[in-house]
Amino acid sequence: MAIAIASDHAAFAMKAEIADWLRSEGHDVLDLGPETDGRVDYPDYGYKLAEAVADGRAEHGIALCGSGIGISIAVNRHPALRCALVSEPLSAQLCREHNDANAIALGARLIGIEQAKACITTFLTTGFAGDRHTGRVEKLTHPSFAKEPA
Repeated sequence: MAIAIASDHAAFAMKAEIADWLRSEGHDVLDLGPETDGRVDYPDYGYKLAEAVADGRAEHGIALCGSGIGISIAVNRHPALRCALVSEPLSAQLCREHNDANAIALGARLIGIEQAKACITTFLTTGFAGDRHTGRVEKLTHPSFAKEPA
């Protein structure tokens, strides 16, 4: 599976470890940076990740920053992306099953590497449930489809 990964400086070490682990699991990893732990702005890397998933270079994205919050906001600015901030495997499962999330965000200052790997494993192995969730996901992708509640 092709997976894009990007971070800011606060999550650089976690990004490097996750990228190596994903490669060892047989995934094609597109590391979008940064290349060092020098100070960078997370929106720049969130936008790079969103573009890589949207244009098909990667099936899924993994976005990392100190809290996961800022980079998830940046990724979600792209209309083709549905990035969920997760901190445990159940959220990773539900964002795939119910929201067809194509990216997740993790906070390197909030969770450890083993918890991050557990979230990623769940995210990558869970499918979209479809059914009643399909219309809702369409509304996320195309806000003009949304209707006023009755």
